[in-house]
Amino acid sequence: MVPEAKLKQSESGLVPEGEGWFVVNTREARWFEHDPFGRYTRFEGDARFPEFGINISLLEPGNPSCMYHGENNQEDFLVLAGECLLLVEGEERPLKAWDFVHCPAWTEHVFVGAGSGPCLILSVGTRNDPDEVIYPVAEVAQGHGGGVEEETTSAKDAYARFPQAVERPFQEGDLPDW
Repeated sequence: MVPEAKLKQSESGLVPEGEGWFVVNTREARWFEHDPFGRYTRFEGDARFPEFGINISLLEPGNPSCMYHGENNQEDFLVLAGECLLLVEGEERPLKAWDFVHCPAWTEHVFVGAGSGPCLILSVGTRNDPDEVIYPVAEVAQGHGGGVEEETTSAKDAYARFPQAVERPFQEGDLPDW
């Protein structure tokens, strides 16, 4: 029998303690804010999900979701609300609510908020070996603030010029009221 993980109230929201199954409302989960990469929740606590990652990201217009990269495992994305640009394999594609994006292993990509308001994206993917990620130089990503100046396989180097993400609670307006 798989035990239920207890949810602990932190200053920034509910966080699961240990491993096990749990239920948490996105509005009550721990959130993060990362300048310039937006706001997001991962639903994880000290124990990271070992096989499969899932998060919800909120991007403001003009902000990238992360640094342009490719990794050794599949990732999939669903735009839940708003508009964004998908920068993929050197190309730029506009996306809107309910557009689905499938990225097989090593697909180089990043999202950039677009339109007149925030964009909400659901991201899912298998966990990768942190040593098997590439951050290539890509003009299309550099033009949106989401590209490295020099190719690297180190996340530490790719994000060196940015501050760390800060934990914070959910704030009204982060998610649409459907």
